[in-house]
Formats: sequence, C-alpha cells, structure tokens
Amino acid sequence: MKGIGYEMDELTREALADVAAAGTAADLKEVEVRWLGKKGRVTALLKELSALPPEDRKARGQQLNALKREVEAAVEARGREVERLEAEAAAARERPDVTLPGTPVRAGRLHPLTIVTEEIVDLFERMGFHVLDYPEAESEFFNFDGLNIPGDHPARDMQDTFYLADGNLMRTHTSPGQVRSMRDLDPPYRAIFPGRVYRCEATDASHEHTFYQVEGIMIDRHVSVAHMLHSMMSLLEGVFRRKVEVRLRPGYFPFVEPGFELDLRCTVCEGAGCPVCKRSGWVELLPCGLVHPNVIRAGGLDPGEWEGWAFGLGLSRLVMMRYRIDDIRWLLSGDLRLVRQF
Repeated sequence: MKGIGYEMDELTREALADVAAAGTAADLKEVEVRWLGKKGRVTALLKELSALPPEDRKARGQQLNALKREVEAAVEARGREVERLEAEAAAARERPDVTLPGTPVRAGRLHPLTIVTEEIVDLFERMGFHVLDYPEAESEFFNFDGLNIPGDHPARDMQDTFYLADGNLMRTHTSPGQVRSMRDLDPPYRAIFPGRVYRCEATDASHEHTFYQVEGIMIDRHVSVAHMLHSMMSLLEGVFRRKVEVRLRPGYFPFVEPGFELDLRCTVCEGAGCPVCKRSGWVELLPCGLVHPNVIRAGGLDPGEWEGWAFGLGLSRLVMMRYRIDDIRWLLSGDLRLVRQF
C-alpha cells in the first residue's frame, strides 16, 4: 500500500500544479478535461479498478475518488480566480483616457407650442388670472349643452366631433372650462385654460384634427367689452413683443352675446395673401364676447348678479404667426428639424 499512496501523492501534486498553472479560462478547461474528462487520467484509473485484487480495490477506489474531489475543488477555486484576473485585465485595457475630449451631448429644445404657452401663462398669472386644466374627454353637457349650443347645431354633427364609446367625446374647444370654472371658483374671478382640442375635419395649411387653444374668462359684477379687449391686446403684445395690427368684427357664437372675431394681420405673408390666411391677409385668431346668460346659469351663477367675458385663442395659429410657420401640420409632425430651430 505504501507504493500506492506514494503514487497518489505524486498524481495529486501533478494535478494541482496543472490547475494552478492555468492562466486563462480556456487553459483551465483544458486541464479539467485532461484530468477529469471521459478520457482523462483520473477516469482511466477508475476504469482499471476492476482489474485489481478485491483486497486492494476498495482502498484504491477511495484514494482515486478523493483525488477527483480535490481536483474538482481546485478547478472551481482557480476558475473564480481566473475570472477575476481576466476582468481586471479587461478593465485595464478598456480604461478610458480621461485626457480625451468628451462625447458631445446634443441639448434638447422646447417645442414652439410649449414656449408660447409658458409665455401666455406667465403673462396672465401676472395679471391675476388662475391657470386651470380640464379633461380632454368631455361630456356633451360641458362641451355643448352648458355652452348654449342647441341639439341641432352643426358643431354636434359626427363630421366635426370625435365621439367615444362611453357616450362622451373628445372636446372640440377649451370652452367647457367656462362652465367648469364657474362651478369650481367663487366669483369674482378670472382664469385661463390652455389645452389640446380635437375636431373631425380635413387638414390643410391652417386646419388640423388636433390643435391647441387657450380659453380665457372673467366673471364679475360689472364687465365690459373694453375689459376683454384690453386683456386680449395685452396677450398679443406680450407674445409678439410689439403692437400688432388687428381688426374686430361681429361674430356669432352660441355661448357669447354679443360675439366678436378678433383677426390678426397675417405675419407669414404680411397681409399679401397666402394659404395660411386663405388669401385674405387676415387670420381668425380670437373669437370672443360677453358670456351668454344661459352659460352663466349652467355654471350655477345668477346672470342677474354676475356678468362675464370670454375668449378662445387659437394657440396653434398664434404660434404660426409668432414664428411665421406656413403650415399648421408642422407643429405635430414630430419632425425634429422644426424643434431644433428653437
């Protein structure tokens, strides 16, 4: 048995030396196969056990199994060490040169709609207006009935309105904020409601199915058209940073009486005529008027005590006029070339 033990010690030292000498994962795999694989040295010795005398077979088998477990443990431990060394080597190779210039990061840009909306909000907040946000999915009451729009009005037709399966609709204007604000706020008050609106209509240079508006309202005991015009002119001069040419003409809207249209001289063509202004030189921008008594009643107030004015600014068109954009469809196109100009 002394000879067998001496031989096993030599095999163990040789196997562990081979494992320790493996410098890479590939080298270690090769060592593992050489000693423990199907044709490995330990496997071959185990197959020879059947040829030994019965009295030597047990002791020899125990020694070989012990050798096998020791080599397996050594391979596992060396594998962790090799993995750590290879990771350190890779990190050293890939360590960045901090003296090199950094990768340039392209700064983002605000959309022109966002820029103008923020300017309008800031302007009206300084004038003492609340800034409110109301749902884009509306009921027929707030979008039509409460605004004195009769059931047979063309605006309620399917060709103009996106109706939802639950009986509601996508708001066609920001005017529902008039009735909602009267129910939410105690008069007297003044407020604006910027937001997105939807209409089922054909698109062209000045019309989109999805666009933006800003509704403004003032409720008080003594309100006049002069108050309304002052607020609207303050709005336009604040956005354009100069006096602009406008015209005021009569207009019919069910929720105001009297009603007006405030048009802006087209800045795209300077009044010469273009697709944006329909060759007229003017852009319909600010429908407005004194709030109809029926709307005040729908808001839960007494029209004998309270009066109001309201306007509905075409925010998308205002952005076009501000930046001389000749097609409203650019605003929601998602084309980054537009945004990068601002």
